[in-house]
Amino acid sequence: MIKIKYTLLALAILVSGLCSGQTLIEGQIIASEDLEGIHILNKSALKYAITQEDGSFTILARLVDTLVISGLKYQLKQVVVSKQMIDDRYLEVELEEKVTVLQEVIVGEILTGSLSSDVENSDAETDIDFYDLGIPGFTGTPLTQTERRLFDADAGKTFSINGGPFGGGAGVNLHKLLNLISGRTKKLKRNVRLEDNQECINYYKAEYGDDIFESNSLDEKHHNEFFQFCEDDFRITALCKENNSIKILEFIKAKLKIYKNNLKIGAED
Repeated sequence: MIKIKYTLLALAILVSGLCSGQTLIEGQIIASEDLEGIHILNKSALKYAITQEDGSFTILARLVDTLVISGLKYQLKQVVVSKQMIDDRYLEVELEEKVTVLQEVIVGEILTGSLSSDVENSDAETDIDFYDLGIPGFTGTPLTQTERRLFDADAGKTFSINGGPFGGGAGVNLHKLLNLISGRTKKLKRNVRLEDNQECINYYKAEYGDDIFESNSLDEKHHNEFFQFCEDDFRITALCKENNSIKILEFIKAKLKIYKNNLKIGAED
């Protein structure tokens, strides 16, 4: 028992020693694109932070600690904590957007400027697309801003093995791992689900609003709140994916009875 107490005391002293001299610094990221979800890693003290929507963050650091700032859209940047930053308890970091420079490519023959001559000498056949050129392309529905944020936070494998047949080394997707640990990925998934629910409910609100309230009326001032009440129910997500109009309308009408009963109880209180 005494040995355990001394061990705990030694650990407490060790942690206190490690944390001593650290200053909580407020920071601000300056960039042209999305400022949320940028990672700030203090690789000297193994501390990390993630920026808020406005690009602000706070992180513990000591003099000459090295901060590594990374984001999928920006070039990696390292900042050494200076005495001025410690005294001000503040720092600003400006990030540069990643730019991919492609080599100049001339496709086809150089034109003469004479339309009739160029048409006669042209060997053009059918139109080509990105598949013909071997360029990755996307033909589906464009992602919403919320979906893009989730994709940026959760893209790729968390851990990977690279190298020869016996594995040459392990890799860690730090961007994805930090989002997972901080709870940002979970938050973004919930936001995407709520966005999908809202789109689904808005469709039925526009198409079947009169039918929903025909047999069970509700004061119009409560309509928006009622549909929000439906969106917040996790069961609507599965129903919308199933795309069964009858089940969804039955769900909404059942929720209407519950909502009106809640209003009645609230009025009595």
